[in-house]
Amino acid sequence: MNNETFSKRHGLYSITEKEITIREDAPEGLRGFIKMVFYDLHKNPSDLRNITTRILKIPPDKNNWSEYPNIDYEVSEHLEYCEWYLVYDIIEAIIQKLNPTEKEKFTVEINDYFISNGIGWKIVDEQIETRGDEVFETAVQTVVSALEIAKLPTARNEIKEAISDLSRRPSPDITGAIQHSLACLECVTREVTGDKKSTLGDLMKKFPNVIPTPLDQAVTKIWGFTSEQGRHLREGQVPEYLEAELIVEVTSAIATYLGKKLSNITIESENENFPF
Repeated sequence: MNNETFSKRHGLYSITEKEITIREDAPEGLRGFIKMVFYDLHKNPSDLRNITTRILKIPPDKNNWSEYPNIDYEVSEHLEYCEWYLVYDIIEAIIQKLNPTEKEKFTVEINDYFISNGIGWKIVDEQIETRGDEVFETAVQTVVSALEIAKLPTARNEIKEAISDLSRRPSPDITGAIQHSLACLECVTREVTGDKKSTLGDLMKKFPNVIPTPLDQAVTKIWGFTSEQGRHLREGQVPEYLEAELIVEVTSAIATYLGKKLSNITIESENENFPF
């Protein structure tokens, strides 16, 4: 039996993506939706209580024996009143307890909720990562694939570390994200030029044609910004999340271009994949 809804079976269902406005929060609606999806998998309130009590490091209420309404009410309180970042920890813990079919259904439902409610998170490989707008998502997904094809595992790991830093809860590692995205671009540029030791700034001076003019100047300015904001941080001048997200997005696009160039993948236009 097909368990999909009428609208999905007939291709009528679509998600309206809302602008991302929520990151450091877990709205009331999400907290309630988690329980709803979990129960749809034919799970009991006590199954969820086993997870919430472990994540919140609290004992179960011994006075609650019945699944409904007692234990159900107990887990509702756990979800409603815990810190926002613990809600996402609970989501990850739930996924670990599910079988493959249940994981897929739970992941799809929660990711759909994130998209349709403007929440800047997504479940990827059973973990919650930061989610950006369409341009950002395209840039980071493409660069990982391009660097894998180009056989540049170090650069690939650096950009994945940048995403991981942006995904840290309760506070993202802004400077770490900037540093890792710069390291990714620097690594790829070294491979393309054959210069294994120079910094990205020096590489732009030594090999001015590695990036089409005048886009090479943009790379030089990115190097200057990341060196200032990601390495030599000044008191009172901590970069914002959006600035770090922009650096990750731009360096991803440029690294994709260079990765394709290195692996001789056909590039329709020399400016393809650049977000500027």
